[in-house]
Amino acid sequence: MLRIIIADDHPIVRVGQKVVVEASGRCKVVGEANGPDELLALLNDLPCDVIVTDFAMPGDQQADGYGLLGLLQRQYPHIPVILVTMFASITTLREAFAHGARAVVAKSASARELPQALTTVSAGRQFVSEALRAQLDLVGPTQLTQVPQLSGKEREVVRMLASGMTVSQIAARVNRSISTISKQKSTAMNRLCISTDVDLFAYARESGMVP
Repeated sequence: MLRIIIADDHPIVRVGQKVVVEASGRCKVVGEANGPDELLALLNDLPCDVIVTDFAMPGDQQADGYGLLGLLQRQYPHIPVILVTMFASITTLREAFAHGARAVVAKSASARELPQALTTVSAGRQFVSEALRAQLDLVGPTQLTQVPQLSGKEREVVRMLASGMTVSQIAARVNRSISTISKQKSTAMNRLCISTDVDLFAYARESGMVP
């Protein structure tokens, strides 16, 4: 029987995940954490076979997001990590896999996906949420672990946009034309395979550009 530790800062989400995970009778939730600090404390005391964790969780001592994934990869490289997130995009997928996650499951996914992900990662394979597969087909699986690199100016524009500035305000701040800023924004979104401002702002937060 697979031993699972679940981490999410919303108790009702953990309850739902536990029900789904244990429904087959092949998995047992041995611990629940409400954030990065509690997750690491549990891992120090409880043996487990798979970690199921949210992306954005507040922590007092430890960072969440990619910082947490990287820490788990370094300290517990033998334990597969399934990332369950509302920020389901190709960029999240690339970054998560680059930081050691073995699966990415969208929170909007059907209840069958989490058990499928558990079965897949326990067999040593990667799992991609159905919501991301069509997008992945467009960019090609060979691009999955290649994290896109923004130029310094593109990163600067994304950071200022995510902090609440408009294209016009950014142009005035950095003394560039509005068309130049718009083009840099568009180029950054194309590199990241992002199509909406909401996803762009989510990427900026996930990447630590803005708090």
